[in-house]
Amino acid sequence: MEIIQTADAFKALVQEIKTEIKGYKDPLAFGICRVDLGQLNLSKTLQATYPVVNWNENFGSAAIFIKALVEQGVEVDFTQSEVVCNVNTSFLKSALNAFTPYSDEAYGDAHKNIQVVSALYNQLVTSGAREGEFKVVFLFADEPLKSVEAAYLKLYALSLAKVAIRSINLNGAFGALPNVAWSAGTPIELEYLREYEIELKLSGEYPHIDFVDKFPRFLQHIIPADNIRILDASKVRFGAQLAAGTTVMPGASYVNFNAGTTGPVMVEGRISSSAVVGAGSDVGGGASILGVLSGTDGNPITIGKNTLLGANSTCGIPLGDGCILDGGLAIFAGTKFHINNEELSEIQEVNPNVKLDTIMKGKELAGLNGLHFRQNSLTGEYVIQRSTREVKLNADLH
Repeated sequence: MEIIQTADAFKALVQEIKTEIKGYKDPLAFGICRVDLGQLNLSKTLQATYPVVNWNENFGSAAIFIKALVEQGVEVDFTQSEVVCNVNTSFLKSALNAFTPYSDEAYGDAHKNIQVVSALYNQLVTSGAREGEFKVVFLFADEPLKSVEAAYLKLYALSLAKVAIRSINLNGAFGALPNVAWSAGTPIELEYLREYEIELKLSGEYPHIDFVDKFPRFLQHIIPADNIRILDASKVRFGAQLAAGTTVMPGASYVNFNAGTTGPVMVEGRISSSAVVGAGSDVGGGASILGVLSGTDGNPITIGKNTLLGANSTCGIPLGDGCILDGGLAIFAGTKFHINNEELSEIQEVNPNVKLDTIMKGKELAGLNGLHFRQNSLTGEYVIQRSTREVKLNADLH
């Protein structure tokens, strides 16, 4: 592309690209990433790192990237759900020519895509790169995942809160992502460790392995908000989403991918995949929110605002706002609860549009507000009362 001098000329170029390239359509998401390639299989992507992720935005930059690929003889297939292409200096130079009208403004939070292109161009000119080490990735449809690069793009979108938890298609992720050994954030092929085990161990170069998994840890890729605290990096998986003010304590806590919080939350228990916890809630020590594969019949669980899950409790149904689940209790869709008439009327006041009875199953109580789940210590009977205790987090901690 020739050097573009004005913003109007840039906009005209973008429109020309969209008109002239056959089948053109704006991507759902795109970005430029650096990939970690295999130690044995040099063409195998083990991990993708994106400095900037675009989700349903910045379509002008996407058009420039697509045009730069076309100029390199790369045909972009807009009918595919995901397209992954190598990046070289010619691609970057072409994009920089088109971005010229905005280059002086590209710093801080402005024009992040230009900053990426400029920084990468300078890096390649200075230090070079391995073939296939940098890629540009486009998602044209939210369909099951096929590549590592696309999987990471979606996981970034979740962890950066570009999309809501449970709102995008993550099917195929476990098939696309390789199972690797992680050492200080670097993925290592297990086949490589087996192949060179003798040499590595005898030379004292066998790496320290932190864990083995298909997913990296959240903090390997995401810079959290200033008031998010994660006291043990192993406790949050990449693809989790933590709202500002969330604290994840060490010990029994864990936040899985495609799960997380929507506001300040104290996490001392387990938030399983697809589980969402509302602002002001407290997941007590050892408490567990079941995931979609853990006994919820495939129904994801949402915990409302200002709700307390007591220590070592197990929650298998969605809860509304202002609920309390006593420590040690396990409640599921089929669990039967008794409600006396006095409590029934008080619960009805905060859930006016729900038909209540004196004996109800957990699935019939799903999502209701102001419930206190308890167990009668004399009879063993599970009972529900109207919650009267205000769940309030310590503002200094969140």
